[in-house]
Amino acid sequence: MEKENTNISPNYVIPYRYRQMENLHIVFWLFKDIAWCLGIKWLGILMVVPTLTVAIIITWRTRQMMSERCHNLAIAFWIVANSYWMVSEFFAFDEKTLLGTFTFKYLALIPFFIGVIPLGYYYLYWKPTHKGEL
Repeated sequence: MEKENTNISPNYVIPYRYRQMENLHIVFWLFKDIAWCLGIKWLGILMVVPTLTVAIIITWRTRQMMSERCHNLAIAFWIVANSYWMVSEFFAFDEKTLLGTFTFKYLALIPFFIGVIPLGYYYLYWKPTHKGEL
């Protein structure tokens, strides 16, 4: 008879104060992207600070759970990439040539790819070798 793994709870519970912060994070992120879309430079740039700060705090608070840590790290790097891309468009250097056919906008790929690393680690290594753990 197979032993039941007791490491996983059927419910994932987020403390209310953490959930409030995550919800506020969404508001910051939306205002940043709305400002980007509307070309409101000062607001878009201003909203990078709380958006990235809250992403880092969320990542730190969930560091005990590998799944949450890896996904939240990916989100933080996504915000860095997204913010750099926004700034490059705001200051019109996104289409300036960096090297050959690559423009400065492509530098956003660096944090995007860095964000893929913890996800690759989680899905390709950690999850298959730690079945039943969060």
